[in-house]
Amino acid sequence: MNQFKATMSRLFQPAADQRLVSWLFLRLLALVYLAAFASLSAQITGLVGESGILPLSEHFSLAGEYYGEKARLWFPSIFWITGTSDLALKSVSLLGILFSLILLFGRWQRLTLILLFLLYLSLYHAGQIFTNFQWDTLLLETGFLAIFLVGGGNLLLIFLFDWLLFRLRFMSGLFKLVSGDPSWSGLTALNHYFETQPLPHIGAWYAHQLPELFLKAGVILTLFSELLVPFLIFFPRRFRYFAAGTTILMQLLIIATSNHNFINLLTIILCLFLLHDPLLKRMLPASLQERIETPVQSPGRLRTVLIVTASLLIVPASLISFGANIVRTQAVPTVIQDFSKTVQRFGIGHIFHIFPTMQTERHELVIQGSNDGQLWQTYDFKYKPGDPTRAPGMIIPHQPRLDWMIWFVPTQQPLQMNWFGRFVERLHQGSETVTALLEHNPFPDDPPRYLRVDSFEYRFTSVEEREQSGSWWHMEYQGLFPKVAPRIP
Repeated sequence: MNQFKATMSRLFQPAADQRLVSWLFLRLLALVYLAAFASLSAQITGLVGESGILPLSEHFSLAGEYYGEKARLWFPSIFWITGTSDLALKSVSLLGILFSLILLFGRWQRLTLILLFLLYLSLYHAGQIFTNFQWDTLLLETGFLAIFLVGGGNLLLIFLFDWLLFRLRFMSGLFKLVSGDPSWSGLTALNHYFETQPLPHIGAWYAHQLPELFLKAGVILTLFSELLVPFLIFFPRRFRYFAAGTTILMQLLIIATSNHNFINLLTIILCLFLLHDPLLKRMLPASLQERIETPVQSPGRLRTVLIVTASLLIVPASLISFGANIVRTQAVPTVIQDFSKTVQRFGIGHIFHIFPTMQTERHELVIQGSNDGQLWQTYDFKYKPGDPTRAPGMIIPHQPRLDWMIWFVPTQQPLQMNWFGRFVERLHQGSETVTALLEHNPFPDDPPRYLRVDSFEYRFTSVEEREQSGSWWHMEYQGLFPKVAPRIP
């Protein structure tokens, strides 16, 4: 009993050896917030604006019909107050950019972090399917925990950051195994990943050319870093250093071969909590250390209570959701599932399962318009593969949500077909906010009379093919979409 009391007492002690870590973490988090808000500001009206693909006004109207007064609780968002106009959507994005810069310069930190969390939570729910990604919830929970970090955190708060990083890494690895995908168990996932990922960049082409032995070794390293290394997070300091180093190495390798917006950068800064101040002091200039050194502050009673409350929400909600996804959902009582879902509606307690299955083919959709049914002109996208001679570009930390979502459409799942149909409808109407999401609109004055969607299979060219043709991609016509076979998975 005495040992238990001593352990619990330690959880509420100030994290005295992580003052520099916390200071650096908040500045880097400001940069991630800045990237996320800036990325959304350039596309939010085209996605969910008044003339967007999935107007937020329609979403809120349907939510109100289905949930009644509980809709505001189910989809917590500032847009219930401000309205759903393009101006409101744009303003929230721009305010996010402004507050990110204020946080970067260390002013009004706690208030700024609260506002950043509320603004991003609002955009998360406003974006619907376009913002329903694991990096969005990762940023939300990170930002939520960071609110309590200002002025010095305690060991319980550091544990919650560790728990978040552990879930991100371990769950991603475990879901790869339980998915039953033979490409992971057979160590062939990287034979396909580089050319079938949503938005590859030029580094993916070069990685795809590696010998198969290297690709298999990469799969082993991935599984090792996701299934075994995460447990070292909860071991003594030297093991935590190893976990941080391995995780950061993996994130750098992913950045070198993939466009995954800001998630890898966010994962790297979460690794900071596996370090401690003496190590950082060896790397940071002395002049900078003098500016940021602050006395050890003990979190006040109210903040400690709030951190405990957060832990009682985050840990159970994430465990419940994790268990429901591993075992049959029916085996988990409804009331427990409802608790987990309610907590997750506020951006915390989510699970993570990045790339649990691997696609073996890449299907690209080409949208064309015509006024006479004879001459067809192509709508060019900014970032997704199109012209096979155009080198895949690196766009980190930006995430073009439309280009990314098109990747899911060839599966022909109803949810994907629904939003894609709305997108094509907006093209037929000539919506300016939607066509602004594209690289080239061949009908700038009036929309075309006819639209069609062609499906092509894309694969990376080999070194020899690239030398002969100058193309990064080889494309083969499949037929009119959706009359072609769905991509599986």
